[in-house]
Amino acid sequence: MFSIVLFLNMIVCILLMIVVLMQSSKGGGLAGSFGGGTMGTVFGVRRTADFLSRTTTILAAVFIGLCLLANLAFLPASKSARESIIQGGSPTSVPAPLPPRNQSAPISGEQPQ
Repeated sequence: MFSIVLFLNMIVCILLMIVVLMQSSKGGGLAGSFGGGTMGTVFGVRRTADFLSRTTTILAAVFIGLCLLANLAFLPASKSARESIIQGGSPTSVPAPLPPRNQSAPISGEQPQ
């Protein structure tokens, strides 16, 4: 059932992207590329804008509803807080610090004073 809701959500998402791209902006948008220009002559310019705006609102509401449905109904609810992998991991021991280097021995290339 979860996969059906996920598939429907993807279809609605793709439709929502197409409808948003078809809306003409001040610069013309991508409406002409996807047939939005011919749609304006069929419905009329004002009715096309109303139709696309209403379709965007409806598709956005369906998208949010499907997301909430998938999250609340199908994902397992955890009653207790689970620890993360980092919190649940065993503590690692820190290696002991190295002893200081012997300062009395001359470094190669230097003469002792």
